[in-house]
Amino acid sequence: MVISLVTAGRRVRYVLVDQGSSADVMFLTTFNHLRLSTDLLKPYAKCLYGFVGNEVEVHGYIELSTTFTDNLFSRTTNIRYLVVDAPSAYNILLGRPGLNRLGVVPSTKHMKVKLPSLEGIVITIASDQKEAKNCYKNSLKTKGGIFSITSKPPREDGVTREKIIRENRPEPAGGVIEREIGGKMFKLGQSLSRVSRDQISEVIARHLDAFAWSAADMPDIDPDFLCHCLAMDPSVWPVRQRKRKFNKEKRQVIREETEKLLKAGHIREIQYPKWLANVVLVKKANGKWRMCVNFMDLNKACPKDSYPLPSIDALVDSASGCKLLSFLDAFSGYN
Repeated sequence: MVISLVTAGRRVRYVLVDQGSSADVMFLTTFNHLRLSTDLLKPYAKCLYGFVGNEVEVHGYIELSTTFTDNLFSRTTNIRYLVVDAPSAYNILLGRPGLNRLGVVPSTKHMKVKLPSLEGIVITIASDQKEAKNCYKNSLKTKGGIFSITSKPPREDGVTREKIIRENRPEPAGGVIEREIGGKMFKLGQSLSRVSRDQISEVIARHLDAFAWSAADMPDIDPDFLCHCLAMDPSVWPVRQRKRKFNKEKRQVIREETEKLLKAGHIREIQYPKWLANVVLVKKANGKWRMCVNFMDLNKACPKDSYPLPSIDALVDSASGCKLLSFLDAFSGYN
């Protein structure tokens, strides 16, 4: 659906209502036509990918007052637009962040969008079908076809997320050199100057306690502070899974991982457990083993959660604009 809106004091046509876009996008040609200064752009450190998986250059983002009106009622709000330089038949892509903030309800059957005003009045904006057809024809002539934005590259058949990250992981330029700092070995870029390496070494030495070298460096949480209790079905009998047999290689991996957790105090030995679950070894992409626990029987005894975790799209959208990242190891695929 293609609509028009008012932003930066001018009416902008050819605005695509794109529920598949994870960002509100303004193309560079539109930015220039609005005669906005590039000094208003704020840096944007993340990456965006097009519909076909190509990386899109982001010049920055800008927050503009945007008005939606049906010529009777209107609503104005600030929308953060990512300014990208890419060929498109549209001037603006109105993605999920803007649609969710305004509470927009689009209907492709009726070719209209509805949103509430601040007074509670429903604003109905009809899509211009003639402009939509012209944009579609022009998009076929544009290199790359219809443009859409996603927060991550699409997965292809047989290509795992780990493989994509591993192939696109940046490598240090010019190799690395090892340096001992506080009894620990660090790798520094060989292309750095001696002064820069010395400065980085001083910072690492001052904050050496911030690095975790083993599971023992990450102490457990006091149960008096945080304790998670499972909601169990009282009619379910405890299940003790039969002991699994593993080959010599897997037994060695299980022994090493168990000893790490025991030394760190994350687990302890108990006698006569009511529930007993086997460990499961899963092959990782790098050839190493990942030790998991088979809690399938335990999960069946727990009632279904009526409020499950939100989808990854909602999590990504809620984190939009944040500058700090948590220390959770997202690359390993688990917390």
